[in-house]
Amino acid sequence: MHPISSGDSTRPQTGLPPIHGASIEVLILGSFPGRQSLQKKEYYGNPRNQFWQIMDFLFQIDRRLPYVNRASLLAGHGIALWDVISTCCRQGSADSRIRDPVFNDIMDFLSSFPLPRLIVFNGTSAGRYYRQLNIPVSVPYEVLPSTSPANTRYPLSEKVKRWEIILPPPHPEKKQAGNYRSMRNFRKIT
Repeated sequence: MHPISSGDSTRPQTGLPPIHGASIEVLILGSFPGRQSLQKKEYYGNPRNQFWQIMDFLFQIDRRLPYVNRASLLAGHGIALWDVISTCCRQGSADSRIRDPVFNDIMDFLSSFPLPRLIVFNGTSAGRYYRQLNIPVSVPYEVLPSTSPANTRYPLSEKVKRWEIILPPPHPEKKQAGNYRSMRNFRKIT
């Protein structure tokens, strides 16, 4: 892999390996890591990206924990992280600047596990690139609002509400409020 340079978009950049546990309930696919994520070798490494804040809200994974701990806790909830694009040329972090994308072998990855109950895309770019792959799996998918700091279309409270789809379905014998924080408490927490 070539060093990441903010001024040279002609050199291919390589993304990050997937994060997953022994089983996968939900696969979250982004488009391609931003510059800060690549430098840190961490998914959603830009501190202004709201991904870890949303995971904190949904799963009580403290966003201030070291990355390795956050990633492990998320995988423990059956959540896998990866990107649709394996390598590309890009200046900066904007998805609109992605050139010459090479896609990850998502089908091969999925064949290593029982199929997840859901695939979600962190933003429209990830969903658009995924649809280009024409993957023949019968897993429901949903395009969610991007957690990128560039996405100012939705307030954080709306993003959290939309991202709740990744939570495990409530068990009939358990009350839903015990599984995650209620939206009523959102304003108190943020």
